[in-house]
Formats: sequence, C-alpha cells, structure tokens
Amino acid sequence: MATQINTDPDRLETCPTSLTRRRFFGRGALGLGTTALASLIRPAQAAEPAALPSGGILRHPHVAPRAKRVIYLFMHGGPSQVDLFDHKPDLAKRHGEELPDSVRKGQRITGMTSGQKSFPVVASKFQFARHGQSGAWVTELLPETAKIVDNLCFVKSLYTDAINHDPAVTLLQTGHQIAGRPSFGSWMSYGLGSDNQNLPAFVVLLSRGSAARPADPLYARLWGSGFLPSNHQGVSFRSNGDPVLYLSNPPGVSHAGRRRMLDTVQELNRHQFDSILDPEIETRIVQYEMAFRMQTSIPDLVDLSQEPAATFEAYGHEVRIPGTFAANCLLARRLAERDVRFIQLYHRGWDQHYNLPSDLALQCRDVDRPCAALIQDLKQRGLLDDTLVIWGGEFGRTTYCQGKLEGGNYGRDHHAYCSTIWLAGGGIRPGISYGETDDYCYNVAQDPVHVHDLNATLLHCLGIDHTQLTYRFQGRDFRLTDVEGNVVKGILA
Repeated sequence: MATQINTDPDRLETCPTSLTRRRFFGRGALGLGTTALASLIRPAQAAEPAALPSGGILRHPHVAPRAKRVIYLFMHGGPSQVDLFDHKPDLAKRHGEELPDSVRKGQRITGMTSGQKSFPVVASKFQFARHGQSGAWVTELLPETAKIVDNLCFVKSLYTDAINHDPAVTLLQTGHQIAGRPSFGSWMSYGLGSDNQNLPAFVVLLSRGSAARPADPLYARLWGSGFLPSNHQGVSFRSNGDPVLYLSNPPGVSHAGRRRMLDTVQELNRHQFDSILDPEIETRIVQYEMAFRMQTSIPDLVDLSQEPAATFEAYGHEVRIPGTFAANCLLARRLAERDVRFIQLYHRGWDQHYNLPSDLALQCRDVDRPCAALIQDLKQRGLLDDTLVIWGGEFGRTTYCQGKLEGGNYGRDHHAYCSTIWLAGGGIRPGISYGETDDYCYNVAQDPVHVHDLNATLLHCLGIDHTQLTYRFQGRDFRLTDVEGNVVKGILA
C-alpha cells in the first residue's frame, strides 16, 4: 500500500517530530520578535535587496563590464614558469651552481627540499623563441600556444602566500588558505546570476593529465559555495554516463510524472519553509527546478553531432574522448555560447618534482592544441571580447633542482614567490607581458601581482568592485579578496 503524506497544517502542527527548536521559536515569537528572528536566520536577505530574475544580487555594475563570463583553465599542480614562459638564458651559464643566499633570502621552502644540503640552479632543457608581433617568449613545448600570443596577456609576476597545493589552490580559488569560503565561481553566481535559466551559472569540468601519476587530489569544496546559499555551488560534470548524476528519469518515470512529483515536493517544501524559515529550503526548491530544466538542456549541450569537422580538427583527436582536456575545452566553448557565467576546467598532473622534462612534455601535449583552438574558436564566433579566459596554476616551480641533479633529468619544487599565467579576452589588453622576475626567476623584480590583486582585476573586468561584492556571515562582511587586493590597471584594455 502506498504511503500517504498528510499535508494538513493542523496535523503537522501537532506532530511531535516536527516540533524542532527553530519551529518552537518561529511559532512562539510575536511582533518585533518575529522580525528579529527572521533577521537572525536570514541575515543576508534582511540586509540586501532581492535577487534579480537572473539570480544575481547586483542590480547595477560597479564599473562598466567588459566580460560577461569566465573560462578558467586551471593547471593543477603548479606549471613550471622557468620551462614554459619566463625565459632566463643566463641560467645556462649558472647551471649546476649553488643558488646564492642573496637570491633565496632565507625564504620559506617546502619540507620536500628543506633538508637538501645543496640547491643547484638548473637551466631549462627546452628551447625558447619569440613569437608574434608582441615578441612573447614561449617554450618549444607549446607550439600552438605560440601562434596565438598576440591574443594573450602574460603576467610573469604573480605570487602567493602558500607553498603547498591545498592551501595555495584554496587561496587562489576562494581568497583564503583555510577551507570554508565561497569559490570564485560561487561569488559570480551570487553576484551576477546566469543569463541561461536552463543551465547552472557555475559548471566544473575535470580532466587528468597524461603525466598525472598518481592523480593529484581535487576536493569538491574548491567549487563549493561556502556560506553562500548552496544553489551557487559549482555543478561538476562527469565524463561517463549522464553528465550530471540522476539527470535521467529512472525506468517507469515519465517526464510528466517527474513534473507532478516535483510540484508536490515543492508544495511540501514551501509549507515547511513557511513554518521554520530555513533559507536552505528555498535553495532546495531552486535546485530541483534547475535539475528538471537540465533534463532538456544538458543533452543538447553535449550533442556534438552538429559541430563541423573543422572544429574537431582544430581541437585535436582527443576532443572526441569524453573527459579529456580537449573535450572539456570544446564543451567550455559550448557552455560559453549558452551564457553560462563561470566555467572551471581543472587539468591535473602539473606537479613535476622529478622527471620534469618528460612529464612536462606530456602535460603540454594535453593542453597546447586545445587551448589555442579554444581562443581561436571564441574569437571567430565573436565571443572572446566578452569572455575572460585565464590559464595558470596555484604557484610556480623553483629554479633550483629538487633532489640530485643528474644529467638532463631534473625536478623542481613548489615556488610561491613567482609564477606565470596568461589571460585573454574580456577587457584584458592583448599582446603584452606584464611584470618581471629576477635573473634567477626566483623573486618578482617588477610589477608584483598578488593573488588578491589578480582576483580584484578579474572582478573588475566583470563590472564588479571587489570591495563591494560582500556577504555578511557570522557578523562580518566577507568578500573574495578578503581585506586586500588592487586592480592591476596595466593589463586592462
């Protein structure tokens, strides 16, 4: 016999199991007490205007926006700037020499190399050349990226506060080394919402590099919403089966039947919300409705049958293999076309402590052609002007060798004091290199850019003053850039 759910208010009122502490105070408070309780339970909603139809809280941009959306190509593990973009030809003369104390300056290093008795300088094994009208230096490992350098802005002076992966990634993505704060994409969803009501505002795509042995860990909290309402968290797509779990109806459940079920559940949830005023109930209603709409929008998104052969040729043969970086880059373009606000691609395997020459070559082979194809694809479709693309990792790599320097094989440890990233589109000035490091590629020598400066600049491109997008939690106004950050005007178009 099917179980009947009694939704009669009087019946619910007398049900002992529904008499929670929050329900008791919610029902017992009167007059100003009710208003005060509501403000305590829902502090952000009490202090801020209602969200716009797009789902965002910002009614007007703080500055004129140049970008509408973000594609963040995150190279998890820390790409070696010394071997990719920051050319230091004089290191060849110093190869094998001890890194001078005047360069190292007693700075903190990881436990993996702190016990070394020697810190020999190691020059890159790879050849560099200038490319494009901008004359940007690019390694031989990235020949396709070299062809698009005039569309890119290289920032060679990025630095961070963390020297280990988890706190460094967390700082870059959430503005704090300790877990628990909203990710960049969640801030975008909260502030700007989405222009496509049939897809999430924040989508996450994962791929594992050819050199990932073993796979570097990635935690879902990196695309979590922290203390923001949970409907702003990233939705991670899978490479096998349904792109999103439970997207398809189970056997025997029709589309109309699913709709009737959701209507009933929504009615129950709204009744419960009226009783206990828990904002997460409203969030759950929104998520159920989004999931229902995604049953139609996701199959269309992942259907590549209408893509021309030239597109597959541009992205490379791996584009047809779900879950590869190439496939995710093409999916990112399709998401951008559909006005998804924030598209995060994680590519693991960039942590070359040993065997860097061979492993770095594998990683570059994974991403070189797809990255170049993505930029060209966006540009040809008129999307690059209002799409902000970011490529980089959580930190750089040391100029000294980790372990013993043996012939042409070497490794590099984590390095927080300088790294190189590139940006394109969405209000970023193309064809330039910004910032410089010292002759050893160890410290920033000119135009330093902290993680908070980078995030402040990215928000600026999206029309947001980073000091104004805040959320009150536990008595404090939080923001992505914590209490720091300055817009880097030198890289703005």
